[in-house]
Amino acid sequence: MTENSFLAEVKDAVTPRATLLVLGVVALQLLFIASYVGALHNPKPKDVPFGVVAPQAAAQQAVTRLEQLPGSPLDPRAVADAATARKQILNRDIDGALIIDPAGTTDTLLVASGGGTVLATALETLTATLEKAEQRTVRTIDVAPASPQDFDGLSSFYVVVGWCVGGYLCASILAISTGARPANPRRAVIRLVVMALVSIVGGLGGAVIVGPILDALPGSVMAFWGLGALVTFAVGAATLALQGIFGIIGIGLAILLVVIAGNPSAGGAFPLPMLPPFWKAIGPALPPGAGTWVARSIAYFKGNDTTGALLVLSAWSAAGIAVTLGAAGLRKKRVAD
Repeated sequence: MTENSFLAEVKDAVTPRATLLVLGVVALQLLFIASYVGALHNPKPKDVPFGVVAPQAAAQQAVTRLEQLPGSPLDPRAVADAATARKQILNRDIDGALIIDPAGTTDTLLVASGGGTVLATALETLTATLEKAEQRTVRTIDVAPASPQDFDGLSSFYVVVGWCVGGYLCASILAISTGARPANPRRAVIRLVVMALVSIVGGLGGAVIVGPILDALPGSVMAFWGLGALVTFAVGAATLALQGIFGIIGIGLAILLVVIAGNPSAGGAFPLPMLPPFWKAIGPALPPGAGTWVARSIAYFKGNDTTGALLVLSAWSAAGIAVTLGAAGLRKKRVAD
């Protein structure tokens, strides 16, 4: 092979389109590293909602002292009594509470490892250090304990990640099998219907695996089934929408939203109060974060405080449907013109 023929083959292989796609992959690779390492390399509690139960004067003093801790690890507030503190933890209004016994030297810390064992452990360590400095001791009560089969409370996160992966992979296959853009509204509708059917099957499969098969999570199989179907469809519909607008680049954008931005900010490995501000802010608005929140609520908090996260997932689903159909309609109109 001559030098000229070799250069000609390279020129044919390395087209401007291929070059841009390779550069896009490199960008996604670097963003993946930056997002995961940035979110997870130095977890520490920040503004954790935290209750304090004590007589009025003592409660206010304790709240003031906790507010002044270096780095603001806690967002303390006075709570009327221990029963109210338990209720607020189960309602996911606060992540822990300190019940101060003014007549003795032993206080009680309430935590909920079902919401993330790393956060519960961090609260135990922080409280024990503060109590020791005042020659007091603390005993811990876990009011919503994670299942012994759910190591570090991660099963909720992993099952949601699985549903998300199924959503964008299925949508990608549906789109690229006959071209990256929907040819017409009819084809777009078919893809959305297939995506809905896959979501129902995948949702049920995930619910059965983490429930009856592996016994990793307590909670209603039906509730997990519904959540799995919604998460899978939300991600799948969003992926179809991005592909309808941007073509094959939409697959990369779906990975950017769900995997690169969504997974490290989901509160899985480290609950939201332990994430840096950027990831803490975006997590609840993305499908992995919303899904993880609902999954933990179903498993450990009696399904409390799920409305907001379910609305987020529903919004992603509705927007995905609207944009997918709208992109197909516009393309049909351009072809007709």
